[in-house]
Amino acid sequence: MDLPQSPADIAHHFAAAWAERDAGALSALFVEDADFVNVVGLWWHNRGDIERAHAYGLRRIFQHSTLTAGGIKTRLLGPDHAVVHCRWHLEGQTGQGGEVLGPRQSVMVFVLERQAAGWRAVAVQNTDVIPGAETLAITPQGAEARSYRSP
Repeated sequence: MDLPQSPADIAHHFAAAWAERDAGALSALFVEDADFVNVVGLWWHNRGDIERAHAYGLRRIFQHSTLTAGGIKTRLLGPDHAVVHCRWHLEGQTGQGGEVLGPRQSVMVFVLERQAAGWRAVAVQNTDVIPGAETLAITPQGAEARSYRSP
C-alpha cells in the first residue's frame, strides 16, 4: 500500500487497510516508534505492537465490521507535520458470543509527519463518542457514561 500523499488521505488509507483486514498495511501507515492509544486507553508504543494489536482485533473483534470515515479536519503544523481529526462510524463489531453488536462512533486524532514516500502517523488516539454523555464515572459495577446535565 502506498503512503498518503496528503494528510487527509491518512483516514482513507486506514479505512482501506481495515476493510482488507490487513494489519500490516495498517501498521505501515505509522513511523517505527509510533504511539497508538485505543478507545479504552491501551497504549502501543511501536509499529510492531500496533500491528499485533490490530491483527488480533481485525481477526477476533472486528472481522465482519465496516469502518467509514465521516468528517475529516486537517491542520498543518508546518510543511512536514499535521494533525488530522476524523470521525468514524463502525458497524459489525462481534461480541464475545459471536453476536453482532450495535454501531459505534469515534473520533481519531492522527499526528503526522511527512516523509520522502508520503505521510506517516507519529501518534494516534481513538476516542469513542457516547451520545448524551459528558464523562465517565467509575462505580463498583464498572465504568458508566454520565451526563451531569440530565436529571
